[in-house]
Amino acid sequence: MTAYITPLDNIRFLVNDVFDYPSHYASFEQLNEVTPDLVDAIVQECGKFCEKELSPIYQSGDHEGCHFEDGHVTTPKGFKQAYEKYTQAGWNSLSYPQEFGGQGLPQSLGFIRSGMLSASNWSFNMYPGLTIGAVNTIVAHGSEIQKQQFLPKMSEGSWSGTMCLTEAHCGTDLGQIQTKAISHDDGSYAISGSKIFISAGEHDLTDNIIHIVLARLPSSPKGTRGISLFIVPKMNVDQEGNILERNNVACSSLEDKMGIKGSATAVINFDGAKGFLLGEVNKGLESMFTFMNTIRIGTSLQGVGAAEAAYALSLTYAKERLSMRALTGKKYPEKAADPLIVHPDVRRMLLTQKAISEGGLAMVYYACKLTDNIDYHADESIRKQADEKLGLLTPILKAFLTETGFESTNLGMQIFGGHGYIKETGIEQIVRDVRISTIYEGATAIQALDLLGRKILMNKGKELRSFCAEILNFCRKNSVISRSQHGKKLHKMVWPLAKEALIWQKHTFKLMFKASKTRDVVGSASVEYLMYSGYIFMGYMWVMMAKTAHENIAKGHGDLAFNQSKLDTAQFYFERIFPRVKSLSATMMKDPQNMMNMSEEAF
Repeated sequence: MTAYITPLDNIRFLVNDVFDYPSHYASFEQLNEVTPDLVDAIVQECGKFCEKELSPIYQSGDHEGCHFEDGHVTTPKGFKQAYEKYTQAGWNSLSYPQEFGGQGLPQSLGFIRSGMLSASNWSFNMYPGLTIGAVNTIVAHGSEIQKQQFLPKMSEGSWSGTMCLTEAHCGTDLGQIQTKAISHDDGSYAISGSKIFISAGEHDLTDNIIHIVLARLPSSPKGTRGISLFIVPKMNVDQEGNILERNNVACSSLEDKMGIKGSATAVINFDGAKGFLLGEVNKGLESMFTFMNTIRIGTSLQGVGAAEAAYALSLTYAKERLSMRALTGKKYPEKAADPLIVHPDVRRMLLTQKAISEGGLAMVYYACKLTDNIDYHADESIRKQADEKLGLLTPILKAFLTETGFESTNLGMQIFGGHGYIKETGIEQIVRDVRISTIYEGATAIQALDLLGRKILMNKGKELRSFCAEILNFCRKNSVISRSQHGKKLHKMVWPLAKEALIWQKHTFKLMFKASKTRDVVGSASVEYLMYSGYIFMGYMWVMMAKTAHENIAKGHGDLAFNQSKLDTAQFYFERIFPRVKSLSATMMKDPQNMMNMSEEAF
């Protein structure tokens, strides 16, 4: 049975100690009301909401699923009531602009909230989660009329949003989309086509659903250059945002899925539906990336949330389940057997889960500060640097944290043994739920191509060099902290990280050279390159956390056991997980001929 408990100590450690969010927020005049007390209150209260309202309906929502009848979708028992409490408490509007009814708090704080929602009830979070992307896209690319029409109701939560990209004949290759847009004299468009895999595409939680739809004008060029973006509401609305008649938007079915069954994944048909151009004609894919980047960071939090939930379940079970005796002799002689946690391999799996979940959360919190620099910094050059850096890190966050999140949940099932394979314990649901995260919003290979092909090769590794310079500078400053036991441990982490940051750049330049000879190098190396990059990024986070924990212990600040656990987990990461970079660096540098020269018949 799953039961979410907010990791308040870990969140506070990251927010206050490692990344110093209080000083970060205080540096922006627009955020002078975002005090440490306010942040802590939001984290505490949102955690209570997740524990009391969302966690109890996580498994029941999976068991019941969504109901579809005559085009209407009913969410699982408890979802509608939880959503009403969610919006009434103001959680929905946390980081939306004040001029449209939001609270105007930073996106970083919104992501902290979303992380707790993902860990406590992934399926529920899909409904408000998709709305965040829709709101951000309208804010970035919508006209003033469109903003006034749609954003106030979306901010208050009475309307939700979706993203409509995929069609039955094309997923990632959006250049093949066939949904059409025909212009009307009044400036609107008639949208016709069918979209599949639409998360939160139809449900009973809100009065209206605002679909963000990719479609093509008849006169537009073929391929991705001819795609435009449209706002297509389920219910038509006037310019003041009042609901009118039903639009020609219909849900024809729900997908029968492996996981996240409490989330309605719909097939949506548009039959001459009234839509409105969002942004410029034929610039739809560029505008859609506003939506995609928001959702990709959210998806990375889903991977971390699954790892966190699986670790919490596994740890409790490993402490309670009695099985055999420790190899070094009885640890609990008064019991029939020792608990699982005494066994080395169980500890290996638990520590891997812990390193992934806590290191992954640190990676996201690090990136979230960049979103605030983009939104609030007065210096345009700093905003640009933050945007470029986030562009480099986003594919790593999305793909690496979902792949390692899946690894963590599978380790959890292994710890549970046969009990993990049955539904009662809850771990099998997390395994099923997290599996989609490596696929949707751009599969791992797509993220890897974006990282190596676009973010690295197209700008000749500029952002990577800058990030590596940051890591190396950190390592240089912290190479010798003290001669204490903790200082020596940190020293053994700093030097491997610095060495690998240099090798990362060397490998990147070699791949750039090879790619100039044959583009297949990019495709063959990209996934391994992304995972390699992810382990270095996570290593950087673990060194930062170890440094902070070391300083806390030296100052007598915080809980000693908590800080010691951070140091020990960091040491485990560098001894047992970080060495994966060696095998990845070897395989990603191999030429692709072996794969590409084989005939199709040889497979």
